Amino acid sequence: MKQRGKPAPRNTPPVHRGRTPLRLPETAAVQVIGTDADGDPLARPVDWDRNAGPPPLIRMLPEKPGSAALAPGERVLARLRPAGPGRYEGRTLRRVAETPGHILGIFRHRRPENRIVPTDRRYKAEWVVPRGQEAGAEPDEIVLGEPIAGHQHLGLKPARVVERLGRLGDARSISLIAIHTHDIPQVFSDAALEEARRARAVRMSGSRTDLRDLTLVTIDGADARDFDDAVYAEPHPDLPGGFRLVVAIADVAHYVRPGAALDQAARQRGNSVYFPDRVVPMLPEALSNGWCSLRPNEDRGCLFVEMHIDRDGRKIGHRFGRGLMRSAARLTYEEVQQAYDGHDDSDVPLVHLYGAFHALLAARQARGTLDLDLPERKVVLDDQGHVASVAPRPRLGSHRLIEEFMVLANVAAAEELERLRQPCLYRIHAPPSEEKLESLRDFLATLGVSLPPGNQVHPRDLDRVLRRFADTPEAQVVNEVMLRSQSQAAYSPDNIGHFGLALTRYAHFTSPIRRYADLLVHRALIRGLKLGRDGLAAEEIAAFPETAEHITETERRAQLAERDAIDRYLSAFMSDKIGSRFAARISGVTRFGLFVTVTETGASGIVPFATLPDDFWQYDEREQTLTGRRTHQVFRLAQDVEVMLSEANPVTGGLVFHVLADRPATRRAETRAGRPHKGRRSRDS
Repeated sequence: MKQRGKPAPRNTPPVHRGRTPLRLPETAAVQVIGTDADGDPLARPVDWDRNAGPPPLIRMLPEKPGSAALAPGERVLARLRPAGPGRYEGRTLRRVAETPGHILGIFRHRRPENRIVPTDRRYKAEWVVPRGQEAGAEPDEIVLGEPIAGHQHLGLKPARVVERLGRLGDARSISLIAIHTHDIPQVFSDAALEEARRARAVRMSGSRTDLRDLTLVTIDGADARDFDDAVYAEPHPDLPGGFRLVVAIADVAHYVRPGAALDQAARQRGNSVYFPDRVVPMLPEALSNGWCSLRPNEDRGCLFVEMHIDRDGRKIGHRFGRGLMRSAARLTYEEVQQAYDGHDDSDVPLVHLYGAFHALLAARQARGTLDLDLPERKVVLDDQGHVASVAPRPRLGSHRLIEEFMVLANVAAAEELERLRQPCLYRIHAPPSEEKLESLRDFLATLGVSLPPGNQVHPRDLDRVLRRFADTPEAQVVNEVMLRSQSQAAYSPDNIGHFGLALTRYAHFTSPIRRYADLLVHRALIRGLKLGRDGLAAEEIAAFPETAEHITETERRAQLAERDAIDRYLSAFMSDKIGSRFAARISGVTRFGLFVTVTETGASGIVPFATLPDDFWQYDEREQTLTGRRTHQVFRLAQDVEVMLSEANPVTGGLVFHVLADRPATRRAETRAGRPHKGRRSRDS
């Protein structure tokens, strides 16, 4: 029940109360734009009046058993129902048949005619390549095909090869598949490259502050080449225990002017995309790794913010400016952490950086943020571009130091733009939907944990749950389920706050080399503070709603591409381990089987329903269990199991496992929903 008349909790992000949004009809055509953290397809309405504001987000329910999952770009007729402010839930009524413009796949030799086998696991049908349409393609080459108008041949549609992209298994082929699958732009126009070629160093001028005597340093990953940000800290002269911080950010706006060819290319990309073997940059390398990058001992233009914090990490004030800086050192996270752990007091600025970090960390804890702990998988490649090892990426204190400095600078940027009454492209994060919050409650109830009633849940409440299970066997799955319960962050000209960070206003300011949103925030600051003629243009302001939607989608496109590439690398890494046994944990329970995550590598795959032990299996969506009616055996979320790898497909990134033995899970689940299924001992063909 919704509570009325009670004040909102402190630090709860405000809810925007602008124009009344249009309601969607009960049935409408929608287009899939990606997936959420839970893997559910997300869609937007096909027909939408942009004058009514950003289109609502639609979470599509899973398809019927036996039907292929919805793919990005696919259009369907859906039945819709409201699921919260600006959100809907949709169920597919009918797929709208569309012939794809291109087919990415592997060229296979067949008789009488060759085939293209799609690399996307969601597409099962092969394409037949008539004689004379092969373009010289060889077996096992990655090819780009296009449909040929005409009748189907033996039930298969015809296609011609239009481009050969390299052999499957070659170095860089995996990321190439992801790039083409998700239509990520790779090639810059000649005009954009020419603009980048003409770029020159920023000179000192009257509108810039000279920061070259300040010991600013960059702290990044060992393999980073584009350095967006540099940091500095010193004890505050007027605030005992406080600090003066300076965060300097690459002045990309100096080189990328509104409407120019470089600007058009950057907006189209929306962001850089990172793969284990390459980066697809938002800007040409002459800028991203050159004139914009804050390389050590080289003069670089910057936008900076000077911030003053007290001993408790609260920001007392800030000042923005445009400057000229010179990085004193290019440091890595590992170097900084090792120096700090070794108590190397000779590097005084490093000591002050950590002092400021600890103050900011205290402020974060007092604010009550959601701090998920989900280790990233690091794929290490050998000289031939093949996977040498897979391991969790460590999260060091130095990582968090930079995160806290950047968060504070981003807050200052949003506050400054509001003070200046300038348009701002906010980074927003809505609270969990009522439906996902209820699912989270159900899961936590199985662990004996409850949340506050109603929808007045604060990030602090969720973080308490995470801390309760820290360093326990359930920690990882609790973090994963918590992540799935969250809304996806987005960009918007309308502010609703940032739930996860427990902030009322937030924008992205600190990474303009790799994010277009940050470049727009820079231009807005330049315009508001009158720091030059290269500020935000009137046309850009008018296009903010459309731009926000576009770069939100390009961000999700990049996330999907990066995730797909990692899945393919892991599948290739495990392809010679068919028949091997692995310790794993159940990471998902569905009507059609289990999802498991291998403990050693973090690789995820499916245990098909048909391979479960012979029994009538009852699926309980609320308890997230499959229970055998005859044996009372239970498979539940977060359960440890031993699995055997039965299939690995590097082309699609798919892994298939069989459960060999389950670790004890003796409590029988209460059956509330679902229909019993009869398991079979062999896989369906």
